[in-house]
Amino acid sequence: MKKFKMNIGNTVAETFEDFIISRKVKGLSDKTLKTYNQHFKAISRHISVDIPIDTLSKADLEEMVSNMREAALSATTISSYVRTMKAFLSWCNEEDITTLTIQNYKCAETIKETYTDKELEKLLKKPNIRKCLFSEYRTWVIINLLVNNGCRAATVRNIKNKDVDLENFVIYLRHTKSKKAQVIPLCTELCLILKEYMRIRSGSEDDFLFPTEEGTQMKEFCLRSSIARYNNRRGVQRTSIHAFRHTFARKYLVDCGGNAFTLQRLLGHSTLEMTKHYCAIFDRDIAKNYDRFSPLSQLKSSSNRIKMK
Repeated sequence: MKKFKMNIGNTVAETFEDFIISRKVKGLSDKTLKTYNQHFKAISRHISVDIPIDTLSKADLEEMVSNMREAALSATTISSYVRTMKAFLSWCNEEDITTLTIQNYKCAETIKETYTDKELEKLLKKPNIRKCLFSEYRTWVIINLLVNNGCRAATVRNIKNKDVDLENFVIYLRHTKSKKAQVIPLCTELCLILKEYMRIRSGSEDDFLFPTEEGTQMKEFCLRSSIARYNNRRGVQRTSIHAFRHTFARKYLVDCGGNAFTLQRLLGHSTLEMTKHYCAIFDRDIAKNYDRFSPLSQLKSSSNRIKMK
């Protein structure tokens, strides 16, 4: 039986408020809800949100995208706004409010920002722990962790002492974007770094692994500004936390010869689609190093290898 439309006469804006409430009930993170609201506020500049939701048409949606392009919004920004609108309309369809849909806005694939090996060399140089502040030492350890597995900022802030299992070379991530617990491996080098750090950091099992100097949980702004200051002091102008995630993916795929399926699990992607995106943006790098992975190249001896003219 078809659901009764309880929101007949509601405007697009009022229906979006219902959508936000439903996402809260579903358990979406506060950050995602904030992004939805910010996007909808921006979207409302390019489409009327005061009209009844049941009068919204495909032509309105097409005009919205056209207006965004005329306003000189970047393709990436338009794509983000369209994805929010798509999520909203999908919910409306589930609730039998409308049957409208909107296609994702395609934008050109760009090469993502990554740290160079020279920059990483500067950032990974260990500070003198007898002379530096705790914040500098903590940030150095965090950067080592980011290079090891490309964690998201929110995940890093929520790691607790009890989540680190040095005996088994893993960290248990209980706070992830997908809300699914994840286990990430640690290399021997990082285990040694964490062993020393945890001895100096001390604290109880339920304390956060990377706290503020007052012992409280770091806010996202605090983490970002801490890394920005650290990088700048090392002569590195690039300060993006997310760039470490892209750097990890690039080095894992290109320099370390990793595969997309394992990378999917390491990055915590629920599907391979997003991981395929990471693979695609490094196609040119993969091509440069293909001699290392080509079966033909490995089978051919150096003396018989075809010489390129």
